[in-house]
Amino acid sequence: MTAFVTLAPDASPSGHRFDAGRRWAASLELAFDKRSGATRMTQARHRGPLRVQRPFYPEGREGACHVYLLHPPGGLVSGDTLAITARVGSGARTLLTTPAANKLYRADSHGVAWAQQTRLEVADGGILEWLPQETIAFDGSRGEQCTTIALEGQARCLGWEVLALGRPASELPYVSGRIDQRFRLVRDGRPLWLERQPLDPRHPRFAGRWGQGGASVQATLWAVGLEDEAGAVEALRAALPASSRWAVTVRHGVLLLRYLGNDRNEAWALCEAAWKALRPRLTGRVACVPRIWLT
Repeated sequence: MTAFVTLAPDASPSGHRFDAGRRWAASLELAFDKRSGATRMTQARHRGPLRVQRPFYPEGREGACHVYLLHPPGGLVSGDTLAITARVGSGARTLLTTPAANKLYRADSHGVAWAQQTRLEVADGGILEWLPQETIAFDGSRGEQCTTIALEGQARCLGWEVLALGRPASELPYVSGRIDQRFRLVRDGRPLWLERQPLDPRHPRFAGRWGQGGASVQATLWAVGLEDEAGAVEALRAALPASSRWAVTVRHGVLLLRYLGNDRNEAWALCEAAWKALRPRLTGRVACVPRIWLT
């Protein structure tokens, strides 16, 4: 079940200020199970402005169930909390995406933060693709993002997070605020990938060449459950344009592709190309682009 962020009027360990009196919460709990040879959405429980459209089956009844997550406000402001839980049952195949970019707006005059938690659970033999569109953080945004991926047995998962800091094209760079990101990926309770990243433009690492290097866009793509990890790395190197802005590694069975640059369109195109190269190796099916990306 989703563990909601506990909001208190004082600061959190990461330095964010929450206010219990200004808590606008939205939650979504989804479940997918294999029924009669097809993946069915068996639960869609929501609270607040966070819902889903009906499931789509562009790959046929035996393919992945495509579902779009809808957040009508289109972004997070001070006091907002979003909690998303998705559970994929044994043998089920699910692809989750969003219809538009998520926006993290500037904190109010009191500096109250927002919070977003995502928990993805995949049972033995299940496959989940988590492919949200990019997140855009406005200057002055303050909040915490936490993503937890819990796999069981031979479960497989491929996903990404693309984050653009500020709006350089409008001459509004990210020069104030703070965003704390946490990733936790476990298989049968054993940690495979744990990461915490504070994004604070006042910290030396934000501009330092040993850290963010002044980059305004970053992306991370992960794939877990590949049978031939070395072959997958070579496939990526063959499919993606040569550049110093991305790199790929494999540790503890987790393939990680990283991008660090200044072009969110380039980051998105890189992740999409990587997904198209990896999906046949992970799921046995060629990529089927969600039609919402084309509108």
